[in-house]
Amino acid sequence: MVLHSSQVFSYQVGTDLYSAGIEELEAASTYSFRTDRDNQVKVFIGRKNMTYVVYIEVSSLPEWINENKLVLSWGMYRSDSSSLIPLKPQGSASGSISSINLTPFAQNSFGKHTLQMEFESDQAPFYLSFVLLCPTDAASGKIEMRSHRKEKFCVPVGVGSGHPAPLGISFSNDGSVNFALFSRNAETVILCLYDEMEGKPSMEIELDPYINRTGDIWHVSMETAAPYVKYGYRCHGIIPSKKGKTFDESHVLLDPYAKVLQRCFSDHPVSDSLERYLGNLVKDPTFDWSGEIRPCLPMEKLVVYRLNVEHFTKDKSSKLQTGVAGTFSGLIEKSQHFKGLGVNAILLEPIFPFNEQKGPYYPYHFFSPMHLYGPTHDGLSAINSMKEMVKVMHANNIEVLLEVVFTHTAECGDYASKTTGLQGIDKKSYYGFNEDMETVDRSALNCNHPIVQWMVLDSLRYWVTEFHVDGFCFLNASSLLRGLNGEYLSRPPLIEAITFDPLLSKTKLIADSWDPYGLASKEVRFPHWKRWAEINSKFCYDVRNFLKGEGLLSNLATRICGSADIFSDGRGPTFSFNYVARNFGLPLVDLVSFSSSELLSELSWNCGEEGPTSKSIVLEKRLKQIRNFLFILYISMGVPVLNMGDECGQSSSGSPLYGHRKPFDWDALRTTFGVQITLFIAFLTSLRTRRGDFLQKRNFMKVENVDWQGSDQAQPRWEDPSSKFLTMILKADNDDTESKSSGGSDDNDDTESKSSGGSDLFVGFNGSDSSETVILPPPSQGLAWFRLVDTALPFPEFFSTDGEPVIEQTTGLLAYVMKSHSCALFEAQSPVD
Repeated sequence: MVLHSSQVFSYQVGTDLYSAGIEELEAASTYSFRTDRDNQVKVFIGRKNMTYVVYIEVSSLPEWINENKLVLSWGMYRSDSSSLIPLKPQGSASGSISSINLTPFAQNSFGKHTLQMEFESDQAPFYLSFVLLCPTDAASGKIEMRSHRKEKFCVPVGVGSGHPAPLGISFSNDGSVNFALFSRNAETVILCLYDEMEGKPSMEIELDPYINRTGDIWHVSMETAAPYVKYGYRCHGIIPSKKGKTFDESHVLLDPYAKVLQRCFSDHPVSDSLERYLGNLVKDPTFDWSGEIRPCLPMEKLVVYRLNVEHFTKDKSSKLQTGVAGTFSGLIEKSQHFKGLGVNAILLEPIFPFNEQKGPYYPYHFFSPMHLYGPTHDGLSAINSMKEMVKVMHANNIEVLLEVVFTHTAECGDYASKTTGLQGIDKKSYYGFNEDMETVDRSALNCNHPIVQWMVLDSLRYWVTEFHVDGFCFLNASSLLRGLNGEYLSRPPLIEAITFDPLLSKTKLIADSWDPYGLASKEVRFPHWKRWAEINSKFCYDVRNFLKGEGLLSNLATRICGSADIFSDGRGPTFSFNYVARNFGLPLVDLVSFSSSELLSELSWNCGEEGPTSKSIVLEKRLKQIRNFLFILYISMGVPVLNMGDECGQSSSGSPLYGHRKPFDWDALRTTFGVQITLFIAFLTSLRTRRGDFLQKRNFMKVENVDWQGSDQAQPRWEDPSSKFLTMILKADNDDTESKSSGGSDDNDDTESKSSGGSDLFVGFNGSDSSETVILPPPSQGLAWFRLVDTALPFPEFFSTDGEPVIEQTTGLLAYVMKSHSCALFEAQSPVD
């Protein structure tokens, strides 16, 4: 426990340390000071025979100070430099106890004034605080000499000064542990150490701003972490402002760089408080990565599945045991589901520790996975199970991508109960708001401040090196471009640093301008340096508009062909991550079932009746629309992103709110709907691989390789809102040298060339309420047209891997009727004898 005034320590005054030799001390440290009168003070501290020896040497004193006049006035403290520990000299009478002690110096043979004291080792750690007193002949009596900063001298005993790097805790081979914390504006930092007992800290050490601070980094070291198991900090200071904002010293704060977290008490037990966590005083757990091979998939080959770790296997329908359901281990158990869909990358919703009341988009820490995702719901199990999950996914040729939120935290301004870390440590540095403004978002991080940029880079590197993740999707990415005053920066420092970081630049970097706090997408021109992909919200909006009969054909064509209006600036279609439904807003089945006035921004269409219905005509139309959405998603150039639950018709009952999303229902996969949609998705992913010459291109298609037609085989009326029918003919180019000029490896080039198929594709999109007749062009010699997809046909006829031949209705004329609200795909193949 923290020492109280009733606890008394003893000490012993000795002789000249040079009689034994400083070199005999263990773990010796030396501290040099200059007095306010330009004298020199050296302090040697070390351990010898279960005691700590403190030797003080003063030199360059005026001649009028002799050996009988220089006196050390000293005391000891730990958690509060203004509250000294009572002391009793060894062998003294029981009543001679004092917090301030006077000990005279002796003058050695070299003319220096020296003093030696010894303390039992079990009394450490503590700080020795002292001044020098020099009696004079004047009426004032004594001269008090302090440090050149006009403050008391202070040296640590039983703890070291520590090092400013790395931030967080670090262990040396000899078992010693270093603590380092950034805080520019704190005037006092107190290290709080806890043993196995819950409650108050068992040890608190106030760091000295001279000994334990380098620049803006506070640091201290200990010879061993035992018997302590967790730690945190208290910070105190005043930030100059009109409102007199202060640090709240009552809070024990989480180290932003802690790698293993441990739940603890809440020092503000109110209903809106965040759960309290402290850093665990353990080394990062080791993990056996032997045999792991990272997939390193080319971007254009990706097929992505977005999921929430907990909700994916939490439901009892997953039939997973407690400790596996809702965790990283649950993803391992269900990895065959990804394989069955043809998925080769999973995009995990934020897994950083978060406010459980608000959800994963409100993190309060960036260096550890959420404890709930571990089998035993603690920090160590979450770390180990996540690493095992990544290793298993890589063994199945599946990459692991993380959604990350670095723009906001769960801490909300000045409310004491909501301060857990960064705001209590140094909110002026970490957060991007002006104290004089009343209406500001006080949870918004100042991402382009150097210290925040440093933290973000360290976090990303940690996830790559320790967890082997393959890439990151940065939510609310537009906020990463802003300066302190909210202005957009042409070269935002954080984005540029990530782009050219030697480690991070080799991962997949995806910008998502969706703002989970404002519930809107903030479209900006992202400074990509030809490295950043983007979540393409325009793809979602334009496809939704077309399928509800309101969009322009030009917009649909632009999205299908890779969104050149966004990605023709030196990137290409592979940098477009396409989606039709995501974890915010309506899920896929609700997009075709709800369209009330409150859902205007969702661009949904209920197909004739709001909500659940038993009308077969409405249900058939909804089923066609779901197939159409998926067909366009996977047939378009770019990377398709499927949202968890859309493969089995998961509904939020028409609510667009993230909190109304339900856990994945594994029983729904066995319904007729679930079976046909999962099979359809598997077919589409296989088609993307087989026809990678069209569907997995790194560069945009050549104009001469695409023909467009509208109704009645006429030119499309691109800008006519009433025009709702479009076909395109994709002409195979066997002489395509794209792969040779794209910078890819020879292996990838050969794969792309072999998958080309060398035949044409014909694709039709009918968003109107009436049927349309298409005339297929004559196929190349020796080939015939085969229908692969018609979303208007019943299951299982609406798609076919081998295809159904299109029969000539009239000699030399291949006509096909596309029903209303349907899509169709035809491929030129060699006829089977």
